[in-house]
Amino acid sequence: MKKMCVLALIAVLLLPTLLFAQGAKETVDENAPVTVQYWTHEDPARTSLETELIAQFMADNPNITVVRTTQSSSKQIELVQTAFAANQGPDMFNLPIENQYAYITNYRVAPVDYKAAGYASKQDLLDKYVDGVLDTVTFEGEVYGLPLELTNWCIYLNKNVFRDAGLDPEKDYPKTWEEMADISEKLAIRDGDILIRRGFDFRYPYYLTFFVPMVEQLGGDLISSDGKQAIVGDDAWIKALTFMQEWGPSGRNLGSPTYKNARKLFDMDNNDMAMAHSGLYQEGRIAEDNPAFFESKEWMVIPFPVFENAVRDVAANYYGHFFMVNADSDPAVQKAAWKLAGFLLSHGVDYLTRGGNLIQPTKALFASDTLKNMPYSDVFINDMARAHMIYYGQNSAEIQTQLRYAVESVMLSGVSPEKALATLRSAVQEIIDEQ
Repeated sequence: MKKMCVLALIAVLLLPTLLFAQGAKETVDENAPVTVQYWTHEDPARTSLETELIAQFMADNPNITVVRTTQSSSKQIELVQTAFAANQGPDMFNLPIENQYAYITNYRVAPVDYKAAGYASKQDLLDKYVDGVLDTVTFEGEVYGLPLELTNWCIYLNKNVFRDAGLDPEKDYPKTWEEMADISEKLAIRDGDILIRRGFDFRYPYYLTFFVPMVEQLGGDLISSDGKQAIVGDDAWIKALTFMQEWGPSGRNLGSPTYKNARKLFDMDNNDMAMAHSGLYQEGRIAEDNPAFFESKEWMVIPFPVFENAVRDVAANYYGHFFMVNADSDPAVQKAAWKLAGFLLSHGVDYLTRGGNLIQPTKALFASDTLKNMPYSDVFINDMARAHMIYYGQNSAEIQTQLRYAVESVMLSGVSPEKALATLRSAVQEIIDEQ
């Protein structure tokens, strides 16, 4: 099968090199000149902060040169995969964990050099972070990544748009998905079939982040607890797919993957988007894109809704971007890269306040007044407590693609939820059987 061939090719390209087992353990000259190629996704606020921090790092470590390269988030995923396939991967990089986990299980990244990163030991590292956060990047007893950010999404709400539709934002905001649809209908403005103003729309195509939790609310699961069965709980999946079908242009016409990302419209306060799904970092982007709107306080953040008959109270999945180091890089470069990662992450408060409102999940930051005093941080913290890490299996990116096919087929192509479910189950079962 074509898909099996593609997956097999990726597996071959991600095979470990013979240098992996010995690289980071070799004795290296820490004063020798080295260059660290650091690839990361675009973020203007974080770029400004990291440019400053990297300059300081290089001044403190004159033998280390850091070359920081950025791309859009989606492009970054593709470029890193292509580079590693050609054995030309960056020395240090970060991706969403669902796109990064395979680099761990295929031995393409090196375990954390605890001392180079500024920790006395593995236990010292674990003690610094919120319990369980590093389980995601722990493999065969070693930790393979340091979290640049841990992100969950809640719902941003424009109070002006609510009032324009005769709604009280403080009282009428949606608590359930059924209310979300009904309220979005009241908020919507259309020109024929074209939505001029949307009440809310989803963060397409990140279905592992928002759609799987919706299924879980109804009692379904992506993968069974033993990891052997795909797509558990037919009724839950069919109801969730039916909800998305009714949301789309062939149903109540409340939104669609074909429209511009709701999050990007929200900041402008142009009366075209009432609610959008995003993380705490969005506050920094609103402040940057539209300072007047940010300062007006005419926006708020509400929790991730649940279905009226939900059997589980589940919020949107959170996800992490982790600093990882190429196992094929020269041992001296690996050590320098971990030193750089540790240095950057020692500035957690700066990343929160100046670097795009990024949350680095250390115990110290979660206990800090800096985080607690940020607008609506309590909403994000409370939602995180009723959420879990996004599915990050070896082929999670491929599973997300199959979820996209399923959801968008019922929304845009008229496929029945039952048929979409059958196709999805077959595809995801094949993927997990091959892992």
